[in-house]
Amino acid sequence: MKTYRIALLPGDGIGKEVIPAATKVLERSAEGFRLEFEPFEWGCEYYLGHGRMMPEDGLELLRPFDAIFLGAIGHPSVPDHVSLRELLLRVRFGFDLYVNLRPIEILPGLESPLKNKTAEHIHMLFIRENSEGEYAGLGGRFKRGTQDEVAIQQSVFTRRGVSRIIRYAFEQARRRPRKLLASATKSNAMQYTMVLWDEVLKEVGRDYPEVSVANYHVDALAARMVTHPESLDVVVASNLFADILTDLGAALQGSLGLAASANLNPSGQPTGPPMFEPVHGSAPDIAGRGIANPIAAIWTAALMLEHLGETAAAARIMNALRAVTAEKRVRTPDLGGRNSTKEFAAAVTTAMA
Repeated sequence: MKTYRIALLPGDGIGKEVIPAATKVLERSAEGFRLEFEPFEWGCEYYLGHGRMMPEDGLELLRPFDAIFLGAIGHPSVPDHVSLRELLLRVRFGFDLYVNLRPIEILPGLESPLKNKTAEHIHMLFIRENSEGEYAGLGGRFKRGTQDEVAIQQSVFTRRGVSRIIRYAFEQARRRPRKLLASATKSNAMQYTMVLWDEVLKEVGRDYPEVSVANYHVDALAARMVTHPESLDVVVASNLFADILTDLGAALQGSLGLAASANLNPSGQPTGPPMFEPVHGSAPDIAGRGIANPIAAIWTAALMLEHLGETAAAARIMNALRAVTAEKRVRTPDLGGRNSTKEFAAAVTTAMA
């Protein structure tokens, strides 16, 4: 029987609640294969005790696994730029997980805050460049604490990095019925990085004549997501732009607790395992209360199984998830209900029976 080794990184805050809940759903979905989970207690608590977010050899410890299932990173006791860069970005950059995949859909029974917009209108797939841009970490601060202090943050765009993310986005668009791709740019103001982005978009697009392409300035694209979401299908954007736009997308879904994601290296020559994470953050204000919405983690679990090739199990999870939301009986407080994290996950598990 095929066995998949999964590294569990619950992390901080509600990550320690939603990952165990989603793991129960994963275990129930496994038919014809086995899942072996190994927990790693890395995160902000680990940092406070060891002075680092993960061990120095953390990447080597993770490398043998088939996938990484991450909960959430962050706590007020640790500066955000430390917790983000020393764990999440370290894994993304260390394993060259250059694709961040974010589905933006309305689940049955849930409503978007947009008036008169339903699941028929909001059905997007965001492709985020995950290894370059403003997150590359180049820059510095000079003359600290003086009136002449200078802070420089450099964005890095390489032809290779832009080409591979745009080509992946075209491949996704080609497989979907609408064959429609939107790109986020700001080349009117950023005359080097985003002009390169636009040029590569045109070059790669010649290989995909069946895909219709629209190139939007990022501010106009944000407005379009609100006013005409039905005009968007696959969207490709740089690291920073997509980070912002996908949180807007989660708001259109009805809650940040619905935001699932996958960090992938689809090149065929990955340097480490893919990482799957709900992107709602650690939510320290509700951590420990057992009321966090586990939908994003459960959805992310389905993305993980799909990537591993267990498409039938992934479909079982999503069908059960959609059945529970459509019933409108079991809901966590962020969706107007009173159920706990465990109760919602249990309902999804029962729906798979």
